[in-house]
Amino acid sequence: MVNRAPHVAVVGGGWAGLAAAVAACQRGWRVTLLEASPHWGGRARRVPSRIGPLDNGQHILIGAYHATLTLLATLGVPLTQALQRVPMALTYPDGGGLRVPGWTSTLPRVAHAVGLGAALLVARGWTWRDQRAALARLARWQLAGWRCAPTATVAELCAGLPRRVVADWIEPLAVAALNTPLQQASGAVWLRVLDDALHGPAPAPYAPSDLLLPRADLGTLLPDAATRWLAERGATLRLRARVTRLQAVTPAASPSDGGNPGTPAWHLAVAHGTPVQADAVVLATPAWASTQLLQALAADPDCPAGLARRGVAWADRARALQHIPIATVWLAPPPGWAWRWPTPMLALRHHPQQAPAQFVFARAADHPAAGLRLAAVVSAPDPAWHGRAADLAAAVQRQVQQALALPDTQVLATVVEQRATFACTPGLARPWAMLGPTLVAAGDHVEGPYPATLEGAVRSGLHAVDALGAALTPGFWPRP
Repeated sequence: MVNRAPHVAVVGGGWAGLAAAVAACQRGWRVTLLEASPHWGGRARRVPSRIGPLDNGQHILIGAYHATLTLLATLGVPLTQALQRVPMALTYPDGGGLRVPGWTSTLPRVAHAVGLGAALLVARGWTWRDQRAALARLARWQLAGWRCAPTATVAELCAGLPRRVVADWIEPLAVAALNTPLQQASGAVWLRVLDDALHGPAPAPYAPSDLLLPRADLGTLLPDAATRWLAERGATLRLRARVTRLQAVTPAASPSDGGNPGTPAWHLAVAHGTPVQADAVVLATPAWASTQLLQALAADPDCPAGLARRGVAWADRARALQHIPIATVWLAPPPGWAWRWPTPMLALRHHPQQAPAQFVFARAADHPAAGLRLAAVVSAPDPAWHGRAADLAAAVQRQVQQALALPDTQVLATVVEQRATFACTPGLARPWAMLGPTLVAAGDHVEGPYPATLEGAVRSGLHAVDALGAALTPGFWPRP
């Protein structure tokens, strides 16, 4: 018997594409997932190296990442084993910084701001003036409904706060959430993330502000589980399948449709592979790759005029995004050295040239004999480091050795994701999701409430499938 379910092609096997493919399968649609590279996971993935698998970056989840945690649970990922739960902490090796007291985990959801307030009150090294200023600013933001002028930066939101408060609280949290310097980062988006971390929904047993740190590599966390789940349900999964062209195939008009042409179907040309015919497309490639495909689509004389105009406008908006690199320097401490801090993540005192890393993570190797590894993260490195990965690694090595009082470390690898994220600036106009009734964009760069995070990517993939729902409902085919 022929399967008459709609066929959806998902282009891009990162977290947005994987989420979209899973959601489409859950609706009973036929799914083909196409990924240009030889691996799944996009910009949050496992990277093979001479010392074993490494992550291309350190991605932190929080308890408020409801869509991501629900997706992982759907795929059968054991959350308590895969993720280490840590009450929100932005502590430094010297003990400074913030730590939300453990007793706040018993508070009802609406009271988690109390936990942050308690952390501000017990911040080590702060004066009473520092504590009072921080609590007053937190109360002001809450009374304002966690909203501000769309043109405000994080630095402007924090004007007048003591320097120690900004350095210990605002800066590390904003860098972790937005990967953008305070003077450029969107205050509105930062307040939205802070609001969700304090008041957002979180699946049991998590509090919304909990930090959830992957215990294994990122490939194990989502891509492996998602592709296994999809294969078990009959989805077609293709690696090294770069889509080179999208072509809208509009059915001829028929008397039963009042002489109107039907909704376009799609022909996808694949480099060195079999082309794909689909009823709908989720374009979950990075912004620059989607731009190339949409420009070529718009230039096709057979492309419907309205779709061509939307594609050109989308590409113009995507090109305006400013992409930012993130570097991870992997280090091996000397044999016998032990991590002595209660959480596996520490903030670092930062300077763009002398001390470029903002965070360091303790990560267990994939086999016990390899011992402990340290992953130091440089978010938005100073442009002076461009093309100087070895020099950057040496600077980070010196910084970590001094901060952790290490006698020595060995640089194992340096992984630089050149376009890891985008600058989340005030009033940023991101490209939208809906390009046509059967063509939808997804990715953390697509319009949405979150910056470039795993949660933003997953939400966009789920939203893309929801947006296709009306067009792919049997008996209902809206006009383009």
